[in-house]
Amino acid sequence: MIELLDVSRTYRRGAEEIHALAHVTLRIERGTFVALMGPSGSGKSTLLNILAGLDRPDSGTVVVADQKLQDLSEDQLAGFRARHVGFVFQFFNLIPVLTARGNVELPLLLTHLKKDERRERANTALRIVGLEQRADHHPNELSGGEQQRVAIARAIVSDPEIVVADEPTGDLDARNAVEILGLLRDLCREFQKTVVMVTHDARGESYVDHIHSLDKGLLIDPASAARASR
Repeated sequence: MIELLDVSRTYRRGAEEIHALAHVTLRIERGTFVALMGPSGSGKSTLLNILAGLDRPDSGTVVVADQKLQDLSEDQLAGFRARHVGFVFQFFNLIPVLTARGNVELPLLLTHLKKDERRERANTALRIVGLEQRADHHPNELSGGEQQRVAIARAIVSDPEIVVADEPTGDLDARNAVEILGLLRDLCREFQKTVVMVTHDARGESYVDHIHSLDKGLLIDPASAARASR
């Protein structure tokens, strides 16, 4: 599903050169739950952004869903993300004036679906995350865990093959964090989604299939042996 070959990314901060990624080679199989782990500044989010088509490497090859991303224009990349990738962020990024259903429907407004079809898909996504009964509630009427479930429903409403999650448990208490990790695992097992998660949360280790560790832009364990089945 995802293959990076000899990928490097460098940023400039004034006169300083920051090597965010250095010659990273990585393969992620379809339908697996993968964690990118490492200290702050190790390159985790840069790697996530590159494989999701939000950023481009300075060198190397990125192939996602059989598409070579460096060959795409910005407009083509936007279309690729809309078709293939769902995004989950630490701080939910929900629109306060919209209901849970309205927030989940947002990605579908860019499609040709009719209003009733959008509503049906949003209800289905909310049912998958266990929030169908909260569809008409606004974000300020939901707990942090429920808001993150809405964000996950929004990420999967267009049925993407890949879900990328950047610190999805970072703003949650322990109970809600465990529930969100379990939900992401279920997306892999029950719906064959490929989930790539950046996390500092050690609890995530027992939920994922593979862990890839980074440090100072280097992939420490490129083989990333499969973890025991749970």
